[in-house]
Amino acid sequence: MATQPMVTERRTVKLDVRVSPSAKAKLQAAASTSHRSMSDFVIESALAKAEETLAERRIFALNAESWTAFQTALDAPPQFLPRMRTLLDEAGIFDSGFER
Repeated sequence: MATQPMVTERRTVKLDVRVSPSAKAKLQAAASTSHRSMSDFVIESALAKAEETLAERRIFALNAESWTAFQTALDAPPQFLPRMRTLLDEAGIFDSGFER
């Protein structure tokens, strides 16, 4: 998981959370290992999980005309794209040292 940037928005609202002693100890250890305050660690971790959860549940709505166009595009046969084939045939940055 990518490291989240520090929270820079001004904190003006309090959030109270009750945790078990073992959960608090684990959070404190993780925050210390990350060289962050426990507040920063918990906020950043919770926001990262919130973004992940929301990204998985994004919904988009289409009117009838757009829905029909969307379905038509999905049902259309794939197009051959020579530039895409060239790109996919090139070695990637992680391919050096590996046989293709």
